[in-house]
Amino acid sequence: MCGISGKLTHHPDPMLSSLIGQMNGVLRHRGPDDEGIWLGGNGRIALGQRRLAIVDLSPTGHQPMSNEDGSVWITYNGEIYNHPTLRPQLEARGHHYRGTSDTETILHLYEEYGRDCVTHLRGMFAFALWDERQQTLLLARDRFGKKPLVYAETADGLIFASELKGLLQDAQVSREIDEVALHHYLTYGFIPAPRTIFRQIRKLPPAHTLCWQNGRLTLARYWSLNYLPKLDLSEAEAAEQLIHHLRAAVQIRLMSDVPLGAFLSGGIDSSAVVAFMAEAMSAPVKTFSIGFGADSYDETAYARQVAAYFQTEHREFIVAPEGLTILPELVWGYGEPFADSSALPTYYVARMTRQHVTVALNGDGGDELFGGYARYQAHRLALAYERLPHWLRQKALPAFAFLLPESDAYSSPTRRLKHFLLAQKQPLDRRYGRWLTLMDDAQKFALYTPEFAAQVRPYDAFAPLGEVYGQTAVLPWLDRLLRLDTHTYLPDDLLVKVDIATMLHGLEGRSPFLDHELAEFVARLPSQYKIRGRQGKYLLKKALAPYLPAPILRRPKQGFAVPLAGWFRRELRETVRAVLLDERAVGRGILRETAVAQLLDEHIAGKANHRYPIWQLLMLELWFRAYIDRPRAALTAPPADLF
Repeated sequence: MCGISGKLTHHPDPMLSSLIGQMNGVLRHRGPDDEGIWLGGNGRIALGQRRLAIVDLSPTGHQPMSNEDGSVWITYNGEIYNHPTLRPQLEARGHHYRGTSDTETILHLYEEYGRDCVTHLRGMFAFALWDERQQTLLLARDRFGKKPLVYAETADGLIFASELKGLLQDAQVSREIDEVALHHYLTYGFIPAPRTIFRQIRKLPPAHTLCWQNGRLTLARYWSLNYLPKLDLSEAEAAEQLIHHLRAAVQIRLMSDVPLGAFLSGGIDSSAVVAFMAEAMSAPVKTFSIGFGADSYDETAYARQVAAYFQTEHREFIVAPEGLTILPELVWGYGEPFADSSALPTYYVARMTRQHVTVALNGDGGDELFGGYARYQAHRLALAYERLPHWLRQKALPAFAFLLPESDAYSSPTRRLKHFLLAQKQPLDRRYGRWLTLMDDAQKFALYTPEFAAQVRPYDAFAPLGEVYGQTAVLPWLDRLLRLDTHTYLPDDLLVKVDIATMLHGLEGRSPFLDHELAEFVARLPSQYKIRGRQGKYLLKKALAPYLPAPILRRPKQGFAVPLAGWFRRELRETVRAVLLDERAVGRGILRETAVAQLLDEHIAGKANHRYPIWQLLMLELWFRAYIDRPRAALTAPPADLF
């Protein structure tokens, strides 16, 4: 795990080394163990590295790293889990290793296969590779987007880094806001790739390479998850093969020269990971959980049950409203507005975990592979809903939905019913997207100033989802949704959340469910092995029955939610009012002061539950204060205070 950076210019630049030093400095949290800078290309290319040493702790693991003759150089972030298998194959073909690092394997694969080297990698990665002979820069990102990589074209070349704040060290990278990206943020709580909040900067999408040669940039996708043709397996055969793939995915992620542990929520996915870790490790697994002290939001009792079952060395942390004191660091960490409130507990569990281990496995990806979200069931109901009389589904039932209260609890049946009925007025192909939104167009435009509304009105908020969904007409309905989440919600929200929260503490996160060989197998399983009746993750639960406690397999999905509604009505109500109605916030010309005040009043009075919009607006304003109001030179560190 590392922070990487670099710049390629059209002409030699004597300031490149200084710039990369600044970029390394702002990425230090991602790699506290070592630093490196390499200059080449006759003064046109510089690569930077901040290293978190996980594999090969010796000086031979230092980066940037070159091949034997110095004609190829790399700066790399991630882990290649099939490195022990690839190394002897490459050595047999005449390649020589100086150490035991997986970084060398990427270099030698490039010598063999060029740009196609990425297809041989099993792991998570983002890297930049300079070919001196070809005068070519290659950027690459792993299949699911575990590791981040952002870039910008400037007047004098191409600049890239692991995080946005790295690019902002270059004065040629503008801080001009992308209004459409902001509009999307207020829809989803995150900004879908390839956009970022900054107009000039782009995210390299997952499973893509970027090649820069002779001033010309080309993007190419190198992998897609295929859902067809379906495997012809009996239930027993499918369960047996699933366990084989999952066990292997966990075991290869135990590759480490430093201590490792696991995040444990007490849900099925993280519990399965701990089960196979306990099976493979000689010492007790170190597990870590987070809670809130409120029953409807707290999963620590389930985590304790799993920890006791596998006799892990277990620790937990309870988050209170005072925990929002870390928001300045969190806002600075994400680099752009990010409103997944579970980033807060993820930050705390990462901080606690890093005090004991350097690597933590997690259960990310299980819902997107096996159909674990309730919204999949809701979409299936929506298909049946289409058969109701028109007057009932278009008028009577949506009108009834407005009368339903919206519970504060994430898994409340009333909340789900209200959300479902209100979505039914949308066309069928947009209803699922409604489940992913925190604010719909009506809510957003009620808040916007007329000037900002005019700027973003031509842009469809569902376009990022619709583009992906429209590519999958041949797939069964469930596979279309799983693919949509795998291409959008997973990389742009969940994986961003975990990467930033863990790397703020120099902690490496690993996700066995996002092993591409496991995912390729699961994708081709028939839909009835994923959702059967009202049960999601059907085959996963059946296959794990011999390994997990029965109550864990039977428990409903709870979600990693935060009790925002109560906090905003009690402990934090004056704080959010002071921030959102401050003259700086009003003066940005995005939101109408009276509309924001009404939103707060309705929530505090209990007339409505606006917890998500309030959180979105709070994180947006704090981001403006951290990244726009401060001078560029101050972006190297979190602000002391944003309130």
